[in-house]
Amino acid sequence: MNLRRIFLFPARVWMALFFAAPLAIVCGYSFLTRGEYGGVEQPWTFENFTRLADPLYLAILWRSVRIAALATGLCVALGFPLALFIARAGKRRNLYLQLVLLPFWTSFLVRTYAWLFILRDTGLVNTVLQSLHIIDAPLQLLYNEGAVLAGLVYNFLPFFVLPMYATLERLDPALLEAAADLGARPLATLRRVIIPVSMPGIVAGAVLVFIPCLGAYLTPDLLGGGKTVMLGNLVQNQFTTARDWPFGSAASLVLMLASALLLAGLMRSRVRKELM
Repeated sequence: MNLRRIFLFPARVWMALFFAAPLAIVCGYSFLTRGEYGGVEQPWTFENFTRLADPLYLAILWRSVRIAALATGLCVALGFPLALFIARAGKRRNLYLQLVLLPFWTSFLVRTYAWLFILRDTGLVNTVLQSLHIIDAPLQLLYNEGAVLAGLVYNFLPFFVLPMYATLERLDPALLEAAADLGARPLATLRRVIIPVSMPGIVAGAVLVFIPCLGAYLTPDLLGGGKTVMLGNLVQNQFTTARDWPFGSAASLVLMLASALLLAGLMRSRVRKELM
């Protein structure tokens, strides 16, 4: 046994115990039958996967993909200018990066609860609008897709900004100078130089945002109020309230498969571009 295998052995044991073994259990549960009082029992069946073809669950899957895609698009639209600003901030660059990382100093749950106090009927937004006499009655800002979208963008925006900043920070200033010397205006430079060069960072940040948004359950549960059910909520409810572990395992495997296919597609397209 060489030195490399010796150093990798603890990591392999850890992955086998805490990743491979639980995943194997979930895979096994997905082909079993729900017990009369919960739990699992035989016979083996594919029914848990075929149930996902029901229009109800397909609607939940489509809602999850749609909201995750919208949240990712908003993170790209908001995070790219922010990352570009930080990359060009000079001496204040570290300060702005710390401000981006500041929300991570508090719990994800606490940050989500803060949006309840901001968006509720007596919250900050409605109080300010009513005090300015812009509205007469409180707006229904909570327990809808808009609230879920706002919570997802707020919580996962740093996941896009950080890799985007790392890409833009390495951008060669000579490219911008060459574009200016050739008469390119700032907008043309952004469209033809900065965005194409930083595309790997955009893709990496979008993936880091889309995958956790696709499997989110805490934000839709709190800010959606049970009205905006996503795939993560479906999995959680099957393991807790419904006690249907086989169907919950099947739904979680479909979620993992969708994420894996997305990553595989992006990696394949990136390899093709590098070969071209």
